[in-house]
Amino acid sequence: MNIDFANLPKAYAKHKEEYDSAINSVVKSSAFIMGAEVGVLEENLKSYTGTKHAISCSNGTDALLLAMMSIGIGQGDEVITTPFTFIATAETIAFLGAKPVFVDIDESTYNIDIDKIECLITKKTKAIISVSLFGQVAEMDELNYLALKYKLPVIEDGAQSFGATYRGKKSCNLSTIGTTSFFPAKPLGCFGDGGAVFTNDDELSNKMKAMRVHGQTKRYHHKYIGMGGRLDTIQAAVLNIKLKYYDEDILLRQNIAKLYTGFLSKRIKTPTVLHHNTSVWAQYSVLVPNRDYVQQELKKRGVPTAVHYPVPLHLQECFNYLEYKKGDFPISEKVAKSIISLPMNPFLSEEEVIYISEQLLDLI
Repeated sequence: MNIDFANLPKAYAKHKEEYDSAINSVVKSSAFIMGAEVGVLEENLKSYTGTKHAISCSNGTDALLLAMMSIGIGQGDEVITTPFTFIATAETIAFLGAKPVFVDIDESTYNIDIDKIECLITKKTKAIISVSLFGQVAEMDELNYLALKYKLPVIEDGAQSFGATYRGKKSCNLSTIGTTSFFPAKPLGCFGDGGAVFTNDDELSNKMKAMRVHGQTKRYHHKYIGMGGRLDTIQAAVLNIKLKYYDEDILLRQNIAKLYTGFLSKRIKTPTVLHHNTSVWAQYSVLVPNRDYVQQELKKRGVPTAVHYPVPLHLQECFNYLEYKKGDFPISEKVAKSIISLPMNPFLSEEEVIYISEQLLDLI
């Protein structure tokens, strides 16, 4: 077999006529920036998440920047987050002149360990960023309670969890601000870069809307320092189509995850989804011994894999100045050494899942 990891060509082919028509419509209108489809998408995103405000933007990294800029994070501040995530989560903190303060992860879900946060809160702490990793939301009720105690905003980095639920509520509608990414390989991905921020706070919404257009409140009048962070109209048009079918895709991903777990769980550590959560399965990641060998052999057998993430952020060269060292976050380090992501997309067949599972089990 030759298996596709994300199968973006098939995702396009499934609704090709709709995509082509929508893209051609934007091209004919020539409204390439902030065209009508952007406003439609924002209304659709609000409806889908149940949030009061949804602001589209250029990508998931800029979504994090907009969120932090809107609450005034800057030089000398501290922001608490996890070291086991994509670098954008902490990179944006450092970009604004603030200090990332890392907290180890929960061993079952790989999300931030809420119980380890409070001891790190100082007078400099300005916010907490929780990452909803691999498609599942962290324990947001506990996190929000802790944040309320110290009067801190909570940002949910939902780049991998858009559409997931926590106690019946949608990801990105669980805290002060939620952010997400529409990178093509995400569960809800566009045909390029894209992202969004979500909030129920009118003031924060107005600030983020202005900040994504260079802090502009009306043409050539700039109230804030901002960025060029708008979403292209073509990407909005694509996302409006994808969102119509998104719940179907989530269900397919969940069914595939169940198949994987059924085949693999007796032999290896498979993902844990808490009973009050649903996951959108951005990745299906398992822990294996001898990962490099396993990955090489699976490739020979037509099974692509990925590693999310091989080096925790506290050990990345760019964060040497923080003076963390090996052993500071043992669970993150342990998981990083043995985690591997298997193919996950709505188009995997049961035959393919069986084949992948059999090949993996044959190697461990």
